[in-house]
Amino acid sequence: MKPFDVRVRGAGIVGRSLALSLARAGMQVALQPQPARASAQPDVRAYALNAASVALLRGLKVWDALPAGAATAVHEMRVHGDATGAMLEFSAWQQRVAELTWITDAAVLERELERAVQFAPHITVVDADAGADVPATLTAVCEGKASATRAAYGVAFEQHDYGQVAIAARLIASRPHHGVAQQWFGGPDVLALLPFTLPDQVQPQPPAPSSSPSSAYALVWSLPQARAQDLLAQDAAAFEQALLQATGGAAGELRLASDRAAWPLTLARAEAWCGPGWVLLGDAAHVVHPLAGQGLNLGLGDVTALCAVIAAREPWRSLGDEKLLRRYARERAAPTWAMGQVTDGLQRLFSTTAPGAAELRNRGLTLVNHLPPLKRWLAARALDS
Repeated sequence: MKPFDVRVRGAGIVGRSLALSLARAGMQVALQPQPARASAQPDVRAYALNAASVALLRGLKVWDALPAGAATAVHEMRVHGDATGAMLEFSAWQQRVAELTWITDAAVLERELERAVQFAPHITVVDADAGADVPATLTAVCEGKASATRAAYGVAFEQHDYGQVAIAARLIASRPHHGVAQQWFGGPDVLALLPFTLPDQVQPQPPAPSSSPSSAYALVWSLPQARAQDLLAQDAAAFEQALLQATGGAAGELRLASDRAAWPLTLARAEAWCGPGWVLLGDAAHVVHPLAGQGLNLGLGDVTALCAVIAAREPWRSLGDEKLLRRYARERAAPTWAMGQVTDGLQRLFSTTAPGAAELRNRGLTLVNHLPPLKRWLAARALDS
């Protein structure tokens, strides 16, 4: 087999985006999916994509190819504390941007990326079970947090288990969302309602108060394990009542429009992101709490950074040169570390029951809400991560 320039292990959103980016630069890429694993859970994931991620996908001719309704613009964000009146608000108008973020159906985005790969002449999809029998100058590992390739390289993956579970589902509300995302820090719960457009074939049973595309949400609800298991065991009516109580009715009545899915939450970071002939990207390198919705943005930021480093390399330097790959690791170290610290700090602050903590965090939300320059700075970090 003729050697490839790059072998990309893992064919999720990060892996396919990297393969397409490298192929557009004229490189010969082997895309090697992971062995298929059966899952009993529905794919109800939704991603919040910032401007940098959208720019990358648009450059790959993927974003504009998404079907109508696959991405929903967020123009405002309201963050509620666990005390009456404690709130932090962001708006696209304040940030001088068209939208704060886009909420995208994960399955639809993956399908469009897969279609783009099929038409990319420089990408060869190889057998998932080919193992090391795919010669390449550089191996890019995009297999996710459970990466077997990372483990084979002997790279330690430091993990902190939050003892929490994230519950995801699609919802229909009794009132339109108007492009406003909402989040409740309930101490220790964190509940996010992300404006969403349901696929045509998904209909709630029994019929919801409204089935307008402008009244759907993607739910991400992070809770302690025991509480999460209780909620997952409840029937739809009881779960919807719990949602109404947690949100205080701010989004109206909420009805399930899908099954529920759940996964454990961790904070993790690989001890090394590169070595001779290999490099880690996305969740194979770093995992953060989903409360800020920045996990995929960090992964796509890795793609952009690695491709820029490769494009700027000296003509005589090999793609697998460790010194070259360290440039990428250095560039991504600060933004990924900072996002991990911010999300971890917020999770700890809103989960603690220490005396005075509740008053401190709610006063903090209110204070930041009255400091426009600080709000703009915080939002800019999320827009550009």
